[in-house]
Amino acid sequence: MTTQQHWTTTPITEDLLRGALELERTEHGVLPHRLPAWARAQISDGQLAMAESQPSGVRLAFRTRAASVELDTLPTKRVYQGAPPRPDGVYDLVVDGHLAEQVSVAGGNALVTDLSTGSAELRSGPVGTARFSLRREGVKDVEVWLPHDETTELVALRTDAPVEPAPDRGRRVWLHHGSSISQGSGAAGPTTTWPALAASRGRAELINLGLGGSALLDPFTARTMRDTAADLISVKIGINIVNTDLMRLRAFAPAVHGFLDTLREGHPDTPLLVVSPLLCPIHEDTPGPSAFDTDALSSGTLLFQATGDPAERAAGKLTLNVIREELDRIVKQRAEQDTHLSYLDGRDLYGEADHAELPLPDQLHPDAATHRLVGERFADLAFGVGGPFASAGV
Repeated sequence: MTTQQHWTTTPITEDLLRGALELERTEHGVLPHRLPAWARAQISDGQLAMAESQPSGVRLAFRTRAASVELDTLPTKRVYQGAPPRPDGVYDLVVDGHLAEQVSVAGGNALVTDLSTGSAELRSGPVGTARFSLRREGVKDVEVWLPHDETTELVALRTDAPVEPAPDRGRRVWLHHGSSISQGSGAAGPTTTWPALAASRGRAELINLGLGGSALLDPFTARTMRDTAADLISVKIGINIVNTDLMRLRAFAPAVHGFLDTLREGHPDTPLLVVSPLLCPIHEDTPGPSAFDTDALSSGTLLFQATGDPAERAAGKLTLNVIREELDRIVKQRAEQDTHLSYLDGRDLYGEADHAELPLPDQLHPDAATHRLVGERFADLAFGVGGPFASAGV
């Protein structure tokens, strides 16, 4: 004799989500966004539009007695012609603060990009289901972390017992902005991106504005951060500005000042940490732009290379070392009046000795072990004793 399972379907609303700044109603359900609609309207870059819709740091958070959870989603997977296949996105189930299960959802849409031309085609696919078993009985606080690198429309949430929004744990909100490394490129799952690991160790609620390829001092990002409630703020600046060859030294310093000025309009006294780039040997002293290594790509290996000329630094082209020097100078200058502003050299998170042990697999992005290393070090340096994010009394 079998017992029929009785499911409760709960509407997916803002009170069940953390880490998203906005929910868009779609044909299938809802799409979490990490930039609001007014900011998205100012985006003409497909890379940024894709990155902000990938829900890094976004999670469903609820309290329930359920033993089973099903989440219907419509993922959009990236396919790069000529490059090795990308793995499916990972959904992390966290129960009472502990990672309990990881699953993926097959199917979904596919965004197929031709790396030789840059053209892209969206191919439609079916809705899939992430299924979880909650083995512990009784009331549980549950989080389902969405894939950090896969656009994910949320279609339906089903459980075999009612759910209610998770209670406020009284933790400080940490708002972070950075590049694809901050978004989680190379991480093993959404709870093991370096910001997610650091937030867990620092007992903070993360809002992750790591935007792959798009940490470019955009004014709409600064205004979004200005208008977002936060107790702690960090901005990781540098790698995307170099690898897109976006600006010269003359423009860089005023752009940094302008970005920080905008943040301070909404957060005049909030601890604000400026983080310079992690070590990246191809760009330490060689300007961008970055480009795919076509020889490696032809053999099925994804590698990046720097295409600038070190001699171009004399004309104001930026390298990571130049950017670190400027950021250090800017923060020291501003800190004379802004006592809540701090600077962290990214090489303290990942430097030369670390690169010798844990080299960047594609010359640009860290692997899962390096994400863990960076997250642990950031937690120690920022949230630890004497750090800019240390709790009162620590």
